[in-house]
Amino acid sequence: MIPIAAMLAGGVAPPGSTAAARIAEATSIALDVLRKSISIDVHTHGGRTGITSKAPPSDDLANHMRAGSLAVACLADVPDAPILGRNAEGALAMIRAPQRGELYKHHLERLTWMDELVANHGVRRALCLADLEAAHKAGHPAIIADVEGLDFLEMKLERLEEAHQRGIRHLQLVHYTPNDIGDFQTGAITHRGLTAFGIEVIRACHQLGFICDVAHATEDMVKQVVKVATKPVLLSHTAVSGSRSMGTTPLTGRQITADHARAIADTGGSIGIWHFFPSLDKYVDGLKEMAEIVGVDHVSIGTDQHVTPGIVADYTQWVHLVAAMLRGGFTTEEAGKIAGGNYMRIFRAGVG
Repeated sequence: MIPIAAMLAGGVAPPGSTAAARIAEATSIALDVLRKSISIDVHTHGGRTGITSKAPPSDDLANHMRAGSLAVACLADVPDAPILGRNAEGALAMIRAPQRGELYKHHLERLTWMDELVANHGVRRALCLADLEAAHKAGHPAIIADVEGLDFLEMKLERLEEAHQRGIRHLQLVHYTPNDIGDFQTGAITHRGLTAFGIEVIRACHQLGFICDVAHATEDMVKQVVKVATKPVLLSHTAVSGSRSMGTTPLTGRQITADHARAIADTGGSIGIWHFFPSLDKYVDGLKEMAEIVGVDHVSIGTDQHVTPGIVADYTQWVHLVAAMLRGGFTTEEAGKIAGGNYMRIFRAGVG
């Protein structure tokens, strides 16, 4: 991507060109939006050296966030990672059954990784709204600790309280591995939606102070979750079913219908759009596709940034994405909502 300084200097096209002027103006306005509002990637693994990589904790995440003016990353531990692989069709799936306690052990190891990241590598952990505001005011990158899939619970509800004590504030119910909570989009239907234990989990999430994330859940499960939920629900990373902006993709099984999206919006929640698009402009079109269905107040950015390539390869590009949103027709107010404000509303209601 073009460095921010070059953009502001008009150095990305012939001197004096209209294109250079438009890019420089949009980037300058984007930086102002990011200074004034708390921007949040609502689902990430932190890139090539992040929590799902084999790399030890490093300064990479903090440095990239500072360079691109991203305030907060919802950093997701993946408890079922040890048993995932590519199936015969090339799709990510469970390739073997876990041993008892294996996923819980991996989950705890990843939390220790996160502790080291916070202790020594330039990011703060946000436990409440005041932490997010203080970190942004100080210009200090922050993370909201997240878990992608509650496969580590093994029917032990007390592990939710342990997760809260360890600093987790954002929980995704299902992932790629069958669990006791509900059905996931790319797996066999075994529960016909949400289970009785899943209902207990949602109520415990509300009581303890977690954001409840239904990414990967089937449409039936989501429609049952929203009947139980008493606080806004998040779906952190997806795109509109049949998205023209994405084009042909192996991720069709993870896209969602308009009714699926509206069920989330009706709780006051938001739908995060991932970064698996051909270009930043197409990504903006993907945001528009969802906004046309649920409204700007219910759309967020959830890149799902990890070792798999996407259009926001690292957070030095965050400001470029916001600038692309402005060039694509979003107002500064709308860009601020999508880039963080909508998630802040959910965090305020769910965590406080």
